This record gives sequence, C-alpha cells and structure tokens, in this order.
Amino acid sequence: MSTANTNPKIDTIVRGGKVVTSTQVIDAAVAITGEKIVALSPEELLPPAENYIDAEGKFVLPGLIDCHVHLDGHDDYALGARAAALSGLTTLIPFGNYDLDGDETLPLAVHRTREQITQGALVDFGLHYILQNRPSILAGIPEAMDLGVKSFKMFMTYKKRPGRMCADDYICQAMELVSAGGGVMQLHCESGNIIEYLENKLIAEGHIHPTDFPSACPDWAEEEAINRAINMGVATGCPTYVVHLSTQLGLERIKQAHAKGQRIWTETCPQYLLLSDSEMARYGPLAKIGPPLRPEDGPDRDALWRGLEQGHTSIIASDHSPHPQESKQVGWDNIFVDPQGNSVPFGSPGVETIVSLMYSEGVVKRQLPIWWLARVMAENPARIFGLYPRKGVIQVGSDADLLIWDPQGDRVVTARDHQSNAGYSLFEGWQVSGRPWMTLLRGQVLFNQGNLEQKPGYGQFIECEGPRAPLGGPVR
Repeated sequence: MSTANTNPKIDTIVRGGKVVTSTQVIDAAVAITGEKIVALSPEELLPPAENYIDAEGKFVLPGLIDCHVHLDGHDDYALGARAAALSGLTTLIPFGNYDLDGDETLPLAVHRTREQITQGALVDFGLHYILQNRPSILAGIPEAMDLGVKSFKMFMTYKKRPGRMCADDYICQAMELVSAGGGVMQLHCESGNIIEYLENKLIAEGHIHPTDFPSACPDWAEEEAINRAINMGVATGCPTYVVHLSTQLGLERIKQAHAKGQRIWTETCPQYLLLSDSEMARYGPLAKIGPPLRPEDGPDRDALWRGLEQGHTSIIASDHSPHPQESKQVGWDNIFVDPQGNSVPFGSPGVETIVSLMYSEGVVKRQLPIWWLARVMAENPARIFGLYPRKGVIQVGSDADLLIWDPQGDRVVTARDHQSNAGYSLFEGWQVSGRPWMTLLRGQVLFNQGNLEQKPGYGQFIECEGPRAPLGGPVR
C-alpha cells in the first residue's frame, strides 16, 4: 500500500505583494517549484515552502522583456545581459547577424549566436535575425526557423549603409518564406529612396548640422513605407510588425489596417514618447536615431501615448543600439556622412532606462494602470515573438520569471551608473520613480536589491514559436 504525499513541496512563495497580470492587480501569493509557477492563490491555501520572499508594499510583475536590442557590436551579448539584469529585465530578444563577407549561412549564424549567448548571458534570450540585402541568405530561413528563430527583420531604408536597404520584391520573397514557416516579419518602415534624395539635397546645399538631420526623414516617409509594409503583408499572408513607430501619420495607417482585421502590429520606444528633435542641438550626433526624433511642437508624442492607451500599439521596446562615441561625434561636422563617405551611425543606448522610464512616465505621471506595463513589456512581447505562455505571464505552468518593483523613492538617471559601453544616455538627469527590488528568473533570484546573484551563463536560449495576436483594446 502506498501513501500519498499530502504536503507537496513548494520551493519558494512570494507573498505580501500586489500581483500584476496583464489585465488586473490581485492580492495573492505566487508559489514556485523548480523553474515553474505552480500556484497563484491566497497564501493560507498554500502548503509550506522552503523559502519565502516578502514583497509587502511592492508590485509583483511578470518578468519584463525587451524585444528590440542590438548586441552584436559595441555592447556584446554578455554585457547587454548584465545591463538588462541590473535594470529589472529578465528576457531579451536581440538581433543576430551573419558574416556578409564570408559564406556563413543563416543556420550557421544561428548556431554561432546561440553559443555566444549561452556562454555569458545572465538573462534568458530569444533571437531575431536581420535579413540583409543578400538574396542567397533566404535559402536558410526554413532551417533557421526549425532552430527556434521565428522572427526576422528587414530595412526599407538606409541606402548609404551597404547591405541594409531591401527592395520590395526581395522583402516579399522573404515574407513568403517566413509566413510559410509560421513566423513574423519585422520591418523598419521609412522610404529609403525618398530619404536618400532628401539627404543628398541637404548635403549639396550645405545643410549638414545635426539639427538638419530630422528634415531628411519626414513623417510622411514613415507613413508611406508603413502603407507598403501592410500591403506586402496582405499579399504574402505574413504577420507584419512595424518596429519603432514614431509618428501620428504612421499610427493612423496602422489603425486603418486594424479596422480591417489585418495582422499588423507595432511597437514604440521611450525616445519617441519622451524626447523631441530639440535633442539634436544638445546631443548632436549622439541623438541621431532612425527614425529621427520628431518635432517638439508636433503631434507625434501625444499620438503615440494615445496609441498605447487605446491598444493599437502593442509593445514598448528600447531599440538599444550603442556605438563608439568617436564614430558618432564626427557627425558634428556632417551629420550624414563621415570624411570617408560612410554613414554616421544611427542609434543610442536604452536597455538600462526603459523599465524605470515607462513606470515613471506611464504609470506614475500618466496614471496608466500598472497592469498596462505588464501588457506592453511582458505578455505582448511574449505573444508576438513566440515565447508565450512560457514567458510574459504569471500563471501556472509558466516560467517563474518575476519583477518585484518597489514604487517608493525617486532617483536620477545618469550614465555613470550604466554598464553599456556607450558612455552616455539621452535621458541623463531625468528623475524617475521607484526601482527594481528583486527579480527571479526560472525560479532563482537573479537581482536582489542592487546585486546580481547568478553568474554569467545562467541565462538560456529559448526557442521561439510562431506569433500569437497581442492583447489589445483600451486600458482605461
């Protein structure tokens, strides 16, 4: 005769906090065994645990995800993971790349990047791939998808950057392959030929100061490219994701597509929600990003916030893209090209400020519900990029990834506190509210009141599945 175990083992109980899902805030305890969440209930209904974490006075959110980061250059995967862990993130989905000068296939690049990630990562990783203007690389898409890479990115602009800008017919070929494999295509939507014309005209006229840069990339150039992206998605049957939406015009076109039930999703970034083209005078080429920061007196920032509130914009991501400052500072002389004729780099750091900024500016200042943050930085990234329901939610069976957020206290953003090699932040001096108090990754404490408790290599590569529609609808 066997005896049943009437007291199943619980490894950890997180108690006393306000548990935040993507739709509500509840008073409950989170029970964890091994790497998984095994119960979400009042504490008195749970069996005893080996360990208790007291989250009294704090929010318990699902582990947050930054799904748009570039870590194959000035910041590598190990450094980016450390920066993410210290800022309260538990999962990153960076872009991999492949050797344009050699014969590296896409599957070989996936294997190489996975190895690089798992050797030094502190957080968990998914993976996207940028498809450069190299048609032979398309042959590797099906195998790459079998390896757990279900999302790819292509550029509709950057004609001065070799290999970047892709023609519409080439994009459609790639979208057909991605659609057939059950994936999603990300598109950087700006009209490359128009922008090339405007850039060259400004250069010829001597309008090359950093403050001249935004005029080369007007809002209608984003909207025009989004229109093509939507139609290419319809033509190929491919779910389509517009990265770093920056304009009201672009948002309105996406809303029209949503009204028709088309599978077009989008993200925006803190820099487009909070900054303006006035930063070009202060930071110069350090603030050169693509798309550019929009006019200070324009409608775009308010429109982007409304898009988030109404559910038309599904995700907030950082577009963390650091470069050596010396390669950007040459842009004070010519914001478009360096003395050798190469494009002055685009991009700025952001992975270390995104969580604090979005809590402070969205939840505290704009009074958006805290569960909105769980939606746009946890569940929706997990759904669109194939990590759901393993990641992005607090529910039974999901990975025990948690961010315990302390809403008390203010602090000031300063790059001196950051890990990134960039050495600057466009948000230097911003006052933010609250702080990450603790994170758990797959059931183990990762970050604890300023200290990291895991070693590089604890992070894992997570094979992604196909996209699911994000949660939408107004949040208030």
